[in-house]
Amino acid sequence: MTAQPETVPEAQPSPELPRVLVMIPTYNERENVEWIVGRVRSAQPDAHVLVVDDASPDGTGELADALAAADGHVHVLHRPGKQGLGRAYIDAMRWGMARGFTILVELDADGSHQPEQLGRLLERAGAAQLVLGSRWVAGGAVENWPWYRQAISRAGSAYARFVLRLGVRDVTGGYRAFQASALDKLDLGTVHSHGYAFQVDMLVRAVRAGLTVAEVPITFVERERGASKMSVGIVAEAMLRVTWWAIARNRR
Repeated sequence: MTAQPETVPEAQPSPELPRVLVMIPTYNERENVEWIVGRVRSAQPDAHVLVVDDASPDGTGELADALAAADGHVHVLHRPGKQGLGRAYIDAMRWGMARGFTILVELDADGSHQPEQLGRLLERAGAAQLVLGSRWVAGGAVENWPWYRQAISRAGSAYARFVLRLGVRDVTGGYRAFQASALDKLDLGTVHSHGYAFQVDMLVRAVRAGLTVAEVPITFVERERGASKMSVGIVAEAMLRVTWWAIARNRR
């Protein structure tokens, strides 16, 4: 009796792995840039890092160039001057989308967002189009902040959440992962907000565009080196814009 050939199942294509780009805006962060880039590369070796430097007079951009020359996963986007956090992230998002990255992550240069917790965001980024690293959900925490800083942040999130009817806890947090394919729905060319207002603006756009949004707990750690870029003006801008967005929404 002639043996029948064994039937071999047809090979199925393996799902394409996400290409992750961690975007780090910098202005006078020479003390931190090598340290934070190294932590990202250790925590997520397959991820790429884009340092977005606004012509820092302290030489941050030049040091970032040296890091990029030594590591093919590190890139630098030089901008002609200080133009604000929101504009830096928009330029970085466009840079990443043009190069085929599928997950775009916002990360502060000062270490307040721990790269070692990035895996938590990436685990959810396949199912959710926007993942928020949240200080104010169960398991989230803040370290080395005085009580009044926590109170201001909690109150700001609560106010924006209430007047804009957002179903998330940490409205102003800046540790986020976007699916690049979802950013086309957010009309990035009309984003002109900075600081906290930028984060609220992007979240409002995501919710109104119907994106799936998830929150994962993170521990936010106050910077140890260098000067904070937070100011009364940035906080005031955020509150004024939130109030205006709420008024505009209620007029519809």
